[in-house]
Amino acid sequence: MSTEHPNFELDAVVQTEAQKKVIKRRNLAIGLVLGALAVIFFASTIIRLGANVADRTF
Repeated sequence: MSTEHPNFELDAVVQTEAQKKVIKRRNLAIGLVLGALAVIFFASTIIRLGANVADRTF
């Protein structure tokens, strides 16, 4: 049995422009950090493999 609040739409959180700006900057920073980590992991993998990729002895 589900009973919704009669003023459900009025209970929603409304963000100010300042809050939206802060959230946007934080999301951008998180995205840049994740992108940098991906580049670091990729580069370190390529460096660690190094010449081992070219020198395959079976």
